[in-house]
Amino acid sequence: MLKSVETIFKRTISHKKTRVFLLSTAAQTKNEERLSSFRTTENDPVKHTTDHLSQFYKVDEKDKKSLFLYGGLPKSFQLQAKTFNETCLMIRQPAIDIINCIKSIDFSKPAVRFVLYGEMGSGKSLSLAHVIHYCFRNNFLIVHVPWLGNWMRRCQEYSNSETKEGFVDLNIDAAAWLLHFKTQNTHLLSNPDIKTSEDHVWSKREVTPAGSPLSELVEHGINRVKYASTCAVILCDEIKKLSTQGVCKTLVTVDGYNAFFYPNTRVYTEKKEVVHPHKVTLTEGFLNLSKFDWNNGVVVLTVDEIAIAEKDQISHLPKYLLGKDGFAHLDPFVPISVPNYSKKELLSCLDYYRERKWVRPFEGQDEELSFVSGNNPYKLMNICAPL
Repeated sequence: MLKSVETIFKRTISHKKTRVFLLSTAAQTKNEERLSSFRTTENDPVKHTTDHLSQFYKVDEKDKKSLFLYGGLPKSFQLQAKTFNETCLMIRQPAIDIINCIKSIDFSKPAVRFVLYGEMGSGKSLSLAHVIHYCFRNNFLIVHVPWLGNWMRRCQEYSNSETKEGFVDLNIDAAAWLLHFKTQNTHLLSNPDIKTSEDHVWSKREVTPAGSPLSELVEHGINRVKYASTCAVILCDEIKKLSTQGVCKTLVTVDGYNAFFYPNTRVYTEKKEVVHPHKVTLTEGFLNLSKFDWNNGVVVLTVDEIAIAEKDQISHLPKYLLGKDGFAHLDPFVPISVPNYSKKELLSCLDYYRERKWVRPFEGQDEELSFVSGNNPYKLMNICAPL
């Protein structure tokens, strides 16, 4: 009798051990599946679809240097990418929506304008970066202002315009932007068809004749900084003509576009009077490109509360941030909301951080970080950052 009880006891213990082993193995397999699902092997944005939503893709280092060497990615994100030794963007619905629209646009019709909007830190700039990467791979000519707030709130230098009375030039910022434009479009500027349509006279000895490569106009603005702002405006006008003629497709993107319509800049005249954005020479070129009176192009803009640095803002919606004049200038446009992370996106982001050994896992971590961050991408990144 005693021997049979002992046998039953051993069998029960053995069964429990087997059950625990099977459960732990199943849990481990589930965790491995989850950890492998946050990253996609499809790193070409041209092939991204809704099947890749919430997954991270790796931006090719060569593409990153071409597109974002002089701006376009938030500084905090760049620091994180440097720490992780790779630049990965999450494939999110707003970017996929715009990419799908671009794929089906009739470019013979007037340029379509998209406006990305959302709460601070929701990921508007990174969604814009994804769209830029897609258009770069599709051989669009890219006209990209990485952050307009830098021009209107933190310009490096300002002076009275030599070509337009009553206007103010931001020549150092304009020359830096021309270099950014040149770097992004090196592969297209060598095209002999991309050339100037008319003579541009700078002085008695300096002329850019009609039929010159567009790169010559860009180089002139970089080398002769006093003409950089005027060069940027003329460049925008020439690009508009080239696109309308069907020579190239153009993507126009401005991050923080609403700063063009906010009167309280930190640009001043010689008498220390505040200059309205519409009296800044550079503004003319980009307002011209954001109209719909041309074709063979697409315009993707963001509006952001930080771009104007105004306290007590009551809304992040385009109608409020653009104001009456800005809204009228863009109307009609396609609004694209950039929300905070969904549950799936949050888990994908945390799995990426764990894979990079950026956070150490513990029980209930997902729920706690979701609650503390409110699923806001920027807040989540800051919470997970080192002390």
